[in-house]
Amino acid sequence: MILKEISISDLIVNRANDRHGELENETAAISWLFNTRETHMKNLANDIVAESKIYEPPLVAPENEKFVVFDGNRRVTCLKVLEKPGRAPTLELQQYFTKLRNEWSGPFPKRIFCQVEEDRDHIDNILYRRHTGTLSGVGQSNWDDRMKDNFVARSGKAVGFNVADEIESRLREAGLLPEKKIPRSNLNRFLSAEIIRNRIGFSVKKKTFSYTHKPRVVLGTFQRLADDFSNGRIVLGDIWDNEGKLAYVEKLEAEGVLPSDSDFLNEKGDSDKLRPTPPKSKPKPKPKPKPTPTRRTTLIPQKDFGILWTGKQQRHHAIWEELQFHLNIEQHPNAVSVLFRVLLELAIEHYSETHRVSLHQNDKLAKRVEKVGSELFSHGKIDKKQHSATKKFSQLDQLVSADTLNRYVHSPSFAPSAKHLEALWDTMADFIVACLKG
Repeated sequence: MILKEISISDLIVNRANDRHGELENETAAISWLFNTRETHMKNLANDIVAESKIYEPPLVAPENEKFVVFDGNRRVTCLKVLEKPGRAPTLELQQYFTKLRNEWSGPFPKRIFCQVEEDRDHIDNILYRRHTGTLSGVGQSNWDDRMKDNFVARSGKAVGFNVADEIESRLREAGLLPEKKIPRSNLNRFLSAEIIRNRIGFSVKKKTFSYTHKPRVVLGTFQRLADDFSNGRIVLGDIWDNEGKLAYVEKLEAEGVLPSDSDFLNEKGDSDKLRPTPPKSKPKPKPKPKPTPTRRTTLIPQKDFGILWTGKQQRHHAIWEELQFHLNIEQHPNAVSVLFRVLLELAIEHYSETHRVSLHQNDKLAKRVEKVGSELFSHGKIDKKQHSATKKFSQLDQLVSADTLNRYVHSPSFAPSAKHLEALWDTMADFIVACLKG
């Protein structure tokens, strides 16, 4: 451990803090902290001013001649905003921090001591053991379940199954293991999300590994991953966040390294012949109780759609979570209808920018849906049924249409209903998810 005095201006509030997942930049991260933890932030800032110091050095890592904060983002944010109150996201907070700064006793510090760690895997081990007790915001805030999920998805530190060990074992059996040692923690981080694992050609569910594509083809992909990681062509910084992971996947796909659609395993055949599983005697199945129907309360069903959110999708992700977890479709149909339209437009824009789909500035929503739908269908990202729905989206006599969405937003008499909104989502879900996956 190295303690080093670092200028506050050289500290970067982490845009990929596990409290919120990936955001676009430092400014967005500062805004998130105040928008979701305003009382805690004010309490902490008051404590820092009253004591004229912070008691725990932030945990940081060097990056491009600056230092990214991995623990202590709230402390560093308070110091940055006390130093420059104009960085607060609202006028009220700017005035609040200006007044608080005037109460500082003595000269305001330009530099603070930080714990500097270059090994980011070691940083994750430190983070894993912290975050207990809030003290009304003065102490460290507990991570809720979603924050813990963000940490696991980013770092790959799940309990009970080691993906890198499994891949190394299969490469060893096939005689394809590289001479140099594979950095397992880095490989686990890269393969921490199911959407990435599926692109590589396998799945992990209930701590069980299974191929989704032909094993011999996937083994070739495993060999390339092992070679890149063991020889340092891909290092931790390359796959630290979701944007880096996706960039590496796209590079592999462009080079023809990933399994293709023709390698996909169907349910009936193409089993994993490289590692046969001995037959097990099946116990008599117990009669299953009849499922109790559950009523849908939000527009987006509360399940995992396999989207790997990046910092550029900050607003997309926020709207998605409101529609999936927070807004009751029966109680807030107007808000849900407007946000659904915004999400649809942002998803289209994200895909068109990512894949350079030519959309004219004057193209209306229906035309944009049709163009992007054709592009997705031509690349096998949506099926024929979903493609048909995008082509019908311009027809006025369809319930699921651009005209319906326009009326939801602009008509004083055309009120949305929960059932119609559910029909809209169910019809366009595959299109929207495909756009957001990129």
